[in-house]
Amino acid sequence: MTDRARPKFFVEPPESAEKMKKVKTPVTGPVSHFRRLGSDTSGLAMLEFALSMPLLIPLCFVGIQTADYTLANMRLSQISSMVADNAGRVRRAIDETDIDEVMIAARLAGASLKLGERGRIILSSVEPNGQSGGNAGQKITWQRCFGMKNVASAFGAEGAGATNSSLAQGIGPTGQRIVAPANSAVLYVELQYDYQPVVPDFLFAPRTITYRSAYSKREGIATYPTNLASLVAPQRRLCSVRSAT
Repeated sequence: MTDRARPKFFVEPPESAEKMKKVKTPVTGPVSHFRRLGSDTSGLAMLEFALSMPLLIPLCFVGIQTADYTLANMRLSQISSMVADNAGRVRRAIDETDIDEVMIAARLAGASLKLGERGRIILSSVEPNGQSGGNAGQKITWQRCFGMKNVASAFGAEGAGATNSSLAQGIGPTGQRIVAPANSAVLYVELQYDYQPVVPDFLFAPRTITYRSAYSKREGIATYPTNLASLVAPQRRLCSVRSAT
């Protein structure tokens, strides 16, 4: 039968059996599941965030801790300087009430740091001891304190150097010693503070912050503090008493 004579209802068979083999059957089971999972991009941001959390959380803690520690150091340094400066500004002979006011100002300035509970401020008046020869040097004429921290001055208590040359080179650490001029005094402050980190101890251990400041007495003569108001021992800020108020 020729093409011209082929009936219209005639169906031409497939050219080859290979075409039948190319028909794919759908893949089911675990293989299909993992294929779809590999090409699925929904929730990608959430997955990336979850993977980065173990690194981001410690970095956030480090940033918060660094900022808090820096601010604490700055404020304690300012308080140390403030105490020495305020004590040196008393123009007349200094009184126990003047010293009490200086320490109250320090307590208020360090209230947010709990300076009274965690720290100690030691204010010393240093002047020449008036000795001659091998006993000449400096002396701590008087010393007053504030705070609950149990620590003493690194350079001696009240009366140190009065009759000997133990403070011949002045007061202060090596290389930073300060000598009071004749007929005057230097108000020397030692501040120590037990810093408590805001993050767990295994990331940032507690440590002691120390600052020292000194100011010369502006006017007047260097004398032992008077007690015109008859303050009792706890109010006189004696170093034998520890108080947070």
